[in-house]
Amino acid sequence: MKKHINKYVAVLVLITTLTACKVSKDIETPKDAFPENFRDVTYNDSTSVADLSWKEFITETSLQKLIDSAVTRNFDLLTAQKNIEQAQWQLTQAKWGNIPELNLQVAATSNRPSDNSLNGLSTSSFLGKKHIEDYNAVLGLSWEADIWGKIRSRKQSALAEYLQSEEAKKGLQTTIVANVSKGYYNLLMLDAQLAIAKKNLTLNDSTIFVINLQFESGQVTSLAQQQAEAQQAIAAQLIPELEQNIAIQENALSVITGSFPSKKERNTTLNAIGLHEDLKAGIPASLVSRRPDVKNAELALRASNAKVGIAKASMYPALNITASGGLNSFESSNWFNMPASLFGTVAGSLTQPLLQKRRLKSQYEIAKIEREKAVINFRKSVLVAVGEVSDALVKIEKLKEQQTVASRRVAILQKAIKNSDMLFKNGMATYLEVIVAQGNLLQSELELATLKRSQLESDIELYRALGGGWK
Repeated sequence: MKKHINKYVAVLVLITTLTACKVSKDIETPKDAFPENFRDVTYNDSTSVADLSWKEFITETSLQKLIDSAVTRNFDLLTAQKNIEQAQWQLTQAKWGNIPELNLQVAATSNRPSDNSLNGLSTSSFLGKKHIEDYNAVLGLSWEADIWGKIRSRKQSALAEYLQSEEAKKGLQTTIVANVSKGYYNLLMLDAQLAIAKKNLTLNDSTIFVINLQFESGQVTSLAQQQAEAQQAIAAQLIPELEQNIAIQENALSVITGSFPSKKERNTTLNAIGLHEDLKAGIPASLVSRRPDVKNAELALRASNAKVGIAKASMYPALNITASGGLNSFESSNWFNMPASLFGTVAGSLTQPLLQKRRLKSQYEIAKIEREKAVINFRKSVLVAVGEVSDALVKIEKLKEQQTVASRRVAILQKAIKNSDMLFKNGMATYLEVIVAQGNLLQSELELATLKRSQLESDIELYRALGGGWK
């Protein structure tokens, strides 16, 4: 008995040693995929604005409420959460790969052989019966030894895919936070432009009133009236167009926040929102830990490594150990009579694929190609991420310069309006000069509002490009 026990122990030790084997070599994440710095920007540390949660980065209360609603109720995010739950079950299933399968079977059979058959004659002679009964209660155990790391690779693949589903949700949230913010800033810009159009309309009313007085006194022709009314119509036409765009933008925000179209609350104005100063981008290598799509690509490479291991291990022999034991009797009265009814069997098998070798080889080569594609996709994701960060950085810098020039132009035109109005009333300027000045001011103020919206968007775009918004 002791000899048999030692033999089994030796077999288990050998199996345990073999399970440490790995038949394929993993490919590491390429370190040269990242540049040292973003274009024309050098940072000494890895600190990034993306380290802030979105509630720390975005402080407007009305916008925070919209984002809260989107994060909670957006249907794409809800679907992503279900994908995570599905991946969690797949991971749980993979974790049980090393656990033996255990099945319980209870069966009772009755067989009535022919009286002229050997079984029939034997049954009649030895048992004195016309039929044979068999009663079984069996526990069956089956276990595959993970000699080549196939089961371990399945676990690694399932874990990587589970983590990918989490990163996919994070990536979707960063996009939603950015899109809600951009929609809100666009709404504030439309509000500002609507106010500008109404103010310009009032200014046109004042000009038309003076021109009508001059027309009645014969100082100007009807052409002056027509030109002034045409200029007024430009501002008047803008009002319903802007109101339409406001309603459409509110509807778009409703959809993304998971609610039916409705008016959106805003407790601030475009000019009241300050821009972020000294936005730090960190170093490109930190994108892999912050930006979900880059992390997702890294996890895809990890999953591909595991699948190569699975495909390679499938080409090697598989060791299966089976055991069964229970109670067996040909009479129901003796079925649970122990130890007489006890039985047990143990078996081990080693299975080596032969004719399917070509198919398994093809699967292995395909898995290696898929892994090479994962490396390429990782490099691509890094390239796209670095490009988006660089774009956002240059936009922030150049929009600031444009805003300085545009603000100076608006200030000059506002003075010009006051001067032209005074000169016109005193007969020292023509109506055309006044109309041109009003048109230029309207256009310049609309452009200034657009620039402020673009600056706010470039801030949020840098935050998103760096991987901010999912915390």
